[in-house]
Order: sequence, then C-alpha cells, then structure tokens
Amino acid sequence: MTENQDRARDDGPSFERLGLRPELLGALAALGYEEPTPIQEEAIPPLAEGRDLLGQAATGTGKTAAFALPVLQRLTAHRAERAPVALILVPTRELAVQVSEALHRYGRELGARVLPVYGGAPIGRQLRSLESGVDVVVATPGRALDLVQRGSLQLGDVATVVLDEADEMLDMGFAEDLEAILDETPETRQTVLFSATMPRRLDALARRHLRDPVRITIAREKAPAGEAPRVRQTAYVVPRAAKPAALGRILDIEAPAAAIVFCRTREEVDSLTETLNGRGYRAEALHGGMSQEQRDRVMARLRGGTADLLVATDVAARGLDIEQLTHVVNYDVPSAPESYVHRIGRVGRAGREGVAITLAEPREHRMLKTIERVAGAPISVQTVPTVADLRARRLDLTRAALRESLLGDDLARFRVVVETLADEFDLMEVALAAVKLAHEAGGGADDEEDIPQVTFRADSGRRPEARGSARGDGPRARRSSGGPAARLFVGAGREAGIRPGDLVGAITGETGLTGRDIGAIEIHQRFALVEVPENAADEVIRALKSTMIKGRKATIRRDNARTP
Repeated sequence: MTENQDRARDDGPSFERLGLRPELLGALAALGYEEPTPIQEEAIPPLAEGRDLLGQAATGTGKTAAFALPVLQRLTAHRAERAPVALILVPTRELAVQVSEALHRYGRELGARVLPVYGGAPIGRQLRSLESGVDVVVATPGRALDLVQRGSLQLGDVATVVLDEADEMLDMGFAEDLEAILDETPETRQTVLFSATMPRRLDALARRHLRDPVRITIAREKAPAGEAPRVRQTAYVVPRAAKPAALGRILDIEAPAAAIVFCRTREEVDSLTETLNGRGYRAEALHGGMSQEQRDRVMARLRGGTADLLVATDVAARGLDIEQLTHVVNYDVPSAPESYVHRIGRVGRAGREGVAITLAEPREHRMLKTIERVAGAPISVQTVPTVADLRARRLDLTRAALRESLLGDDLARFRVVVETLADEFDLMEVALAAVKLAHEAGGGADDEEDIPQVTFRADSGRRPEARGSARGDGPRARRSSGGPAARLFVGAGREAGIRPGDLVGAITGETGLTGRDIGAIEIHQRFALVEVPENAADEVIRALKSTMIKGRKATIRRDNARTP
C-alpha cells in the first residue's frame, strides 16, 4: 500500500478504504472523485460482500455510485457470456440513461457492457444488443417485462437486482411488473432497494423479496448551525386566477439560471408554457403526451442554454438530472408530501444552493403544513412581490450591468459622445438619460398588473369533508364540491390485471384530481367503470387516452348509463 493510501486511511473516508478494485479506483480518480458520500461509505462494503440492502436516501446523496460501484466490483472483467449478471430497474427512461452513463464511466477499464432498456426507443437495437451480450441491463419495468416475455432478456444468471427510486415505480403503477420481473430472477440473487421515501406498501415489497437486508437511512445533508439551508424553501399565497402573473413576477425577482415549474396536468403545462413565452420567457413544455424525440429536443435546449424554464408534469420530469438547475417551482401545492420531497431534491445538490418555491392558494394552509412536517424543514410564507419590489429589482440589475461596464476598458470610444452632450447638458442629466436607455433596453418596462395580496384563510386548518374514494362510499361520496358525477368506461379489466389503485393512480397522475374526487370503481372481467366529477370528465378522458394503464392503451369513453 502506498504512503498516500496509508494517509487516506488515517485522515478520513476515501474510496481506497472501501476495498474497491484498482480499475474502479482509477476511474474515480480520473473523474475527480476524492472521497465517498455518506451513503456510499455505508452501502458499498456490504453490497460488495453480496448482502441485500434497503436504503432510504434523497436524490443527490450519491446513491447511483453507491450501487453501481459494488455491481462492477463483483463483475468479471471482460466477460464473454451473453446473459446479464445485473439488472437495475428505474422509473424513467431519463434515469435509465443517466445510470447507464455512470456505469460506463466507472466500468470502462473492466470492459463492462451496459445496456439501457426503455420504451420510446427502437426495440430492434435493444434486441440486437442483448443478442450480442451484455453484463448490466438498466431498464424501466414495462420494457424489461416486455423483453422478458419475448424471451430476449434472460434473467437466469442475474446475481444482483437493484430497484432504484422504488417508491416512484410503485406510484407509477409498476408494482405487478416488478413482482413478475423478480419472479424471473434466481432466488439466490442479491436484492438492493433504494427509495427517497418508505411508504407502507414499499416496506411490504422489501419484506417479501429482501433477505436479512442491511438497512441504511441517509438524510439530505443539513447545513451547519448558523448557516442557511442549501435549499431555500418559500411559499407565496396567491389566488388561483393570479398565478400566471405572480409566477412571472417571482421569476423576475429570483432570476433563476434554470428552473423546473411543476404542474398537475398536461393541459396546464401547455397553457402555462404558452403564457410564459408570451411574457418573454424562454420556456419549454415536457409531459407524457410527447414523443421521446420531442423530449430529447426539449432537454437539449435546456442543457444548451437556449431555454431556461422547463414546465413539466411529475411523471415527465422523473429521473431528470439538470446540472445548472437552481430553482424548482410548484405551480400548485403537491397533493402528496412525498412528491414535494422528490421535487425539491433536484436542487441543492453537490454542495450547490437551490431554491424551492410553492404557489399556494389561501385554502391550502393545512396541506402546506403537512408538507413542511414531512420535508423536515421550514417553508417561509411570503406575499407576492409588489410592483415596487419588481422596479427595485430591475434597477438593481441595471446598476449591476452598468458597474460591470464601468469596470471594463472599452469605454474610450464613447467619450466623444459624452463630451459633446456635456457642452449642452449637465453631466448628471446625461448620466440619467444613459441609465434610462440601458434600463429600458434590458427589459425594464414596469409591470403594472395588480396582484391581490392575500393570506391563508382562517378556517383553512379544518379537516376537509370527504368526497369519495376508490371504493365508493355511496351517492354523496360521488360528488366533488356537491356537483354531479360522470361514469366512465375503461376498456380493460381483471383480465388485463387492472385494479382500482391502477385507475386512481392513472387519473390523479395525469389530471388535477385527487383520490377524494374519484367515486365508485367497478372492475369487470374485460372492462372497468369509474366515477369522476362531471366537470372533469372530458379532461380525464383526454388524459387517459394518451397514457398507459398497466402498460397498455385502453379505450376510454363515457358510459351510456349516466349516474343520477
């Protein structure tokens, strides 16, 4: 062992202390990684020994390397066999690509053959790669199960299965797909499960498939005492109708380098994107109704700096890792605290500071308090910036631009203009006119739009009246805000493995409805019936027609028999 390695053992954590093979240490050194994160330090040794592991860790804690390095540690270098020895399941295609790229970087000297497998990409190319032979498959559950059923993805030699962001996969309705895939792998496999949250059903999945697992919980790193947290969390109380104007004003004040604005539905994404672009922002939409080619173009514009706002649904944005991201905006208060945790986990990473902003309506005080408790950090409630605030901010930007120009050395060619004007006007007046022109050229026109200053309602802490569930609680439960309900026909039933939770998840994931808004659900052999608020029925039909339920398209229409 070298003197440097001895010193590393004495001075603190290092990758050498984790017993990683020389090829991996060389790759990490070339990438500039000097010491492991807490989750890497705790997870890598037991995983390298073949232990099962259940890890709870937020996005940005370094968990990809925590499972990728042990997978490569146990891999035979330059192996010739065709069947994979490791399977990593992730919720989205974007995350599949990111994990695959990390494995390629770490395992280059080992000759690791890594294949990302996901929907939206030509399946022929993936089939040819599997036929040629791979070591590690990184896949979304739907495409992985498709390839297993085709007989193209052979899992008999798999020694390690990793479920990354397992809670997200369950939220997306992949529970049965995960069970079917795990059933195809050897019982002797090593099983690794990572998740940002640990809901009850995920714990049940872990108990069924993990054997005596090592349990690790890594919280997001807290700022030292006396320092501000890395993610500044703020909420603005805004009436629904004023949200577009309020968002524009907040973005002007914050001036993010890049931001994701989360919306509940595809329609809201498209509408808000159009509004923001009309106000002069460079915004791009991202939702489940877009093709992979369209999604790739959007991400290229964002990463290339030709766009600085991404307006997206939760489903579309899962797995995205945008290095220059500084702000996350919740255009609506998330219906589930876990969604909020996932969203804000995208900023404040790798030591960088981030900002999380939520636009809350006056009635949403209780929801915000619940989120604050689950997130474990205070959310500062503020009023929307006023026109005076915006003017002051824009003047600050003008002042900064002028100061930067004054510190430069290219002003001499303008001296003759100033000297000529000084013969006719006072120098202060000349300066004021120049500042006015610079201010207006920089987009400094005043925004006079009136945005009401509101606060949370005094009664917003009351428990909301129940308005229905997936089981249906009688006629009263079938109404949202006292209105009528519509019954929808879904052309898939028990034969396709459809369960009430699948329909509830599909509807709430693609529309602005919550589980309480959904009434009775009937699952028949080849079809299902579900009750939704009449005023949201058309939106639900449009959303479900362009999404997958249990991995398949289904006919969606109004049922002929209307509810009373």
